[in-house]
Amino acid sequence: MVKQNIKESIIQSAQTTFQKHGFKKTTMDEIAYAARKGKSTLYYYFESKEEVFQAVVEKEVMHLRDKIQKAISKTDSAREKLQVYIFTRMDGFQDFGNFYDALKDDYLADLVFIEKMRQQYDKNEIETITSIIKEGVLNKEFKNMNAALTAKTIVIAMKGLEFPVLQEKSKNVFKKEITDLLNILFYGICS
Repeated sequence: MVKQNIKESIIQSAQTTFQKHGFKKTTMDEIAYAARKGKSTLYYYFESKEEVFQAVVEKEVMHLRDKIQKAISKTDSAREKLQVYIFTRMDGFQDFGNFYDALKDDYLADLVFIEKMRQQYDKNEIETITSIIKEGVLNKEFKNMNAALTAKTIVIAMKGLEFPVLQEKSKNVFKKEITDLLNILFYGICS
């Protein structure tokens, strides 16, 4: 097996193992067992469990970003892009549990790369949503506004909704809740 394939196999096995047991309870022995590799092979590719976790989280971030970009590129209006962005993001967190855990769990904040990754992810989200809002203003879908401030507000609101929405097992209920919240965003609370 080629070196890159072995490393990818380890990352894939670690992803499943971390999702099953969490970061704290997962051991290098369990990752090695799941990958069907010797522990020495793991240490050839990764110096520590933290480094394996970093590779797993980076992979999940990349997949989530790709999934979001593909989804929003299939839509025409800024309103649809914003809706699809939020649906895909929340849905992606259900698929990529290690990344979501890295974003929310305080005990993982001690890992230096986690805080950098959180900041970079927030920055990317705000930039993407700002771009969508600016497009909407340009196309007269949205009124003229401070796009960056609005994007930051949307990101903060999404973070507040992550836990309750992700606890919901039914995607239909989850989508309805997000749709209701987007209607508040698009139409306001005034009659």
